[in-house]
Amino acid sequence: MEIERKFLIDELPRLDRFEHSEIEQGYLSLADPEGGAEVRLRRRGDELTLTAKSGGGRVREEEEIELEEDEFERLWRLTEGRRLAKRRYLIPHEGREVELDVYGGGLDGLTVAEVEFADERQAQEFEPPEWFGDEVTGTEEYLNESLATKGRPRSLRSS
Repeated sequence: MEIERKFLIDELPRLDRFEHSEIEQGYLSLADPEGGAEVRLRRRGDELTLTAKSGGGRVREEEEIELEEDEFERLWRLTEGRRLAKRRYLIPHEGREVELDVYGGGLDGLTVAEVEFADERQAQEFEPPEWFGDEVTGTEEYLNESLATKGRPRSLRSS
């Protein structure tokens, strides 16, 4: 189970002091309105994973398995037209880890932060730092699968 909140970023902190990695992800299957699962491939350095997620909003079911390089490459070609790239920074904040994603390519300029929680109470009580902007948890146009398939959210297209 994954419990997380997602926020737009108004003002970037100084990023050069934080660990980061490059991430490419593509979608094999997209969730349907009746609650089907999305199936995603992700390359993060040498880590290659296939992840299935179901549900929406703050709480989602999630299963992940590691893939070998040849397995990943055979499946990766099937994600054409449903991909995104981002640089993820890991930022400590009050005993938690903020995953700050700076998107590239057609999503250049989009920056979001995600924070994961052990339970719903922690998620509810979380006070975002001042540099966080609007919360977009569960907002369809900011889901990674939507970003990979539909591009920039409407609210950012003119910026």
